Amino acid sequence: MRDKTVTKDFYVNKLGFQNFGSDDFNGYLIVQKDNIQIHFFEFKELNPKINYGQVYIRTNDITNLYQSLLSNHVSIHPNGTLQKKPWGKKNLLYSTQTTTY
Repeated sequence: MRDKTVTKDFYVNKLGFQNFGSDDFNGYLIVQKDNIQIHFFEFKELNPKINYGQVYIRTNDITNLYQSLLSNHVSIHPNGTLQKKPWGKKNLLYSTQTTTY
C-alpha cells in the first residue's frame, strides 16, 4: 500500500472490513471481514502503473463477497466477473479504482 489512510478508508468504508488489532503500527494495516483477513505493508515508492501486484482473497463464500462488492459499487474488472474456472474454483477480479493503493 502506498497510503495507509486511503487503503484503510477503501477497505473499511467501501468494502465493509473492520480494522483488526492496533492501528498504531506505522506502515502496517490489518483488516478483516467474516473469515477474511488482509495484511498490508507500506511501500510508498510503489508505482501501480508498472506494478502488477495484487491481493488474493480466499473465502468459502465468494458469491456473498461478490454481491457485497456489487452492492458497494466496487469496480469489477471487465475480465473478472464471478465465474467458475477450469480448475474448479470460482474467481473474480475487482479494482480499487485508484492508483493510490
